[in-house]
Amino acid sequence: MRFLGLANFDKFIQPIIQGRNTIMNTTSLSRNSINPWGAIAALSLGLGFISLPFVPPVVAQEQMARTLTVSGEGIVTIPTTLTQVQLGVEVQGRTAQEVQQEAARRTSAVVELLRSRNVEKLETAGIRLNPNYNHRNNQRELIGYTATNSVTFRLKTEEVGNLLDQAVNAGATRIDGISFVAADADLTAAHKQALQLATQQAQQQADTVLDTLNLNRREIVNIQINHISSPVPRPMMRSDALASAPEASTPVIGGEQEVRASVTLQIRY
Repeated sequence: MRFLGLANFDKFIQPIIQGRNTIMNTTSLSRNSINPWGAIAALSLGLGFISLPFVPPVVAQEQMARTLTVSGEGIVTIPTTLTQVQLGVEVQGRTAQEVQQEAARRTSAVVELLRSRNVEKLETAGIRLNPNYNHRNNQRELIGYTATNSVTFRLKTEEVGNLLDQAVNAGATRIDGISFVAADADLTAAHKQALQLATQQAQQQADTVLDTLNLNRREIVNIQINHISSPVPRPMMRSDALASAPEASTPVIGGEQEVRASVTLQIRY
């Protein structure tokens, strides 16, 4: 709030006092009936009209605008210890009931085998029944049906090869997909480490810029975490010589998986 100086105050108060005296001289009331607080109220009202609103200083606004935005990325590589497998059973026959029953029988045998090996995340991936047609002379003839059931599961990579051979003996006719992944606990730990590396990199970049400009880093005013998906490594197979060895199980070898994280910091200086 802004106040008047002493000289200006005298100029401002004199008309108010003269007005009060005029009222006192012309009224028929006695001096004792005059409210002594009238002049004070008038003075307060007059002072209220000349008060000025507070305006934030420009310096404070400039300080709020002095920020530096930097980003850092962290990459952690971990070995894949689990293999994600999708197995299928495919049966063809003349009638839908025939092929469906046979597919269900073989799938049950495969699932029983997988459960006995304590695989992880065993789930049904799909159940399909499709008609088969023979196209001849611009005509379509129904010749039978194909039933396909598939399941997915996870298992330690070193145990997958032998299990695939047993699954084929149990009735599996298709291997629809194989991919390698790290264990959930290892992925969580790697993601935390990647975030730490990304944050450290962002801070180092900020310090380098500010030190070069002879400026000081103050508090961090904003943090943004960008999640980056980790690519799943493709399957790797052993050489043909090992694969064709007598009584050798299906060879499956895992790889490595990258875990990435990105952090953006907004720093006031």
